[in-house]
Amino acid sequence: MSTTRPYPPGDVGPEPGSAGASADAPASATPEGQIRRLRLAGTRGAVARARDFAREALHDWGWLPAGNADQRAAAEDVLLVVSELVTNACLHAEGPEELRLRCAAKVLRLEVSDLGAGSPAPRSPHRPGRPGGHGMFIVQRLCLDWGVVRNTDAAGKTVWAELAAPS
Repeated sequence: MSTTRPYPPGDVGPEPGSAGASADAPASATPEGQIRRLRLAGTRGAVARARDFAREALHDWGWLPAGNADQRAAAEDVLLVVSELVTNACLHAEGPEELRLRCAAKVLRLEVSDLGAGSPAPRSPHRPGRPGGHGMFIVQRLCLDWGVVRNTDAAGKTVWAELAAPS
């Protein structure tokens, strides 16, 4: 389900200057509330780097290795959505600036910031047989919710998506 809300009810949005874990920070024993950040500005292979970074976080947070089919599907959905959001930033928004992963008890929030002016949206009508244009349709189908937040003080935006934690 797409949304025009900048954040779901109860979520106050990003915390500027918040102390999250970076790509070089050690894993937390308790992942709830942890934020991982990966700078992607100006890097080559951003999609592969983002997937590897997300996979490492999922390992650290106990999502991987998956204990059953539902857990494996949840982890694969996260990696696919990371790929789609970062790919969209590469193709349509001058490249991604940063990937953020926020782990909560029941939800994993993905955020990809970029300097682009456009707004992602699923193509309508969706045409499964046509190549390309499926990214946001996939995000919409796999996520609990997603949206776009425009930067108020500079160019760009953050595209966010939330997925349910594995059961």
